[in-house]
Amino acid sequence: MAKTLYLIGGPMGVGKTVVCRELNRMLPASVMLDGDWCWCADPFQVTPETKCMVLDNICHLLGNFLRCSTYENVILCWVMHERAIIDEILGRLPIEECDAEVRAVSLVADEDELRRRVGGDVRAGMRDEGAIARSLSYLPRYRDLGTELVDTTGLMPHDVAARIVASNG
Repeated sequence: MAKTLYLIGGPMGVGKTVVCRELNRMLPASVMLDGDWCWCADPFQVTPETKCMVLDNICHLLGNFLRCSTYENVILCWVMHERAIIDEILGRLPIEECDAEVRAVSLVADEDELRRRVGGDVRAGMRDEGAIARSLSYLPRYRDLGTELVDTTGLMPHDVAARIVASNG
């Protein structure tokens, strides 16, 4: 059975989680992992130890999903704002062993759209005040990652997911 690994990255507020949930519904025999589930801590701390831990968690789960004969499509959504993060994940997965195709996609949006989306999350108490600035600072990085770019500005999650499926790499 041919397998596809979808690595869906993008800054906070671009719609990664909801788009990946749509992909999970649209793609046959699929499983989804939100990288944030592997690092849901309070207080949230970014240290060398916690970075190593979250990558171990993500790679362990993705490796198990890829090796499982039940799944054809494995989806990861996570910030992945540096090529080194993508390369680290791919280097630790059984891509060849599982004969998996890799689709690395970066979701982006224009700055006004990102401000609006993340600002709504801040007002709802889901993100801290610094989230808007962090998201905007990460946005330019995605254009240089060598991934497929999909602009989510003005689109519904289902439409973004359909574009990813239709583009087929």
